[in-house]
Amino acid sequence: MIEALSSENLPAPRFRYSALVKSGPYYKTAGMIALDKDSGELEPGGAGPETAKILKNLLEALPDFNLSLDDLVSATIYTTRFDQFPAINQAWEAVFTEDIRLPARASIGVNALPLNATVEMEFLFYK
Repeated sequence: MIEALSSENLPAPRFRYSALVKSGPYYKTAGMIALDKDSGELEPGGAGPETAKILKNLLEALPDFNLSLDDLVSATIYTTRFDQFPAINQAWEAVFTEDIRLPARASIGVNALPLNATVEMEFLFYK
């Protein structure tokens, strides 16, 4: 059974898709860009602040799905600005500290992202 889930702690989707889909023990997020959940505006400042906002939004929503970072299997990072990848990593490492089991991770350079974002991330959980 596949179930679409949502959270008031995530920005509302701008298009027609589910923020998170559960299938058996797997939970898969849609691609997340750095939108403010109240204003719907993109986080200013480039790849670092956008990454930090995506991760903040994710962390605020995880309890709504009964998930934690311990359940995170993998993350995919898409960016239009590989020249700012050190800032992406800095925001990542602020969340994924040494005491957290690290998920698998892939990083992909792309030409463009929705709403002129420079970073989009998606996550796969297993619970």
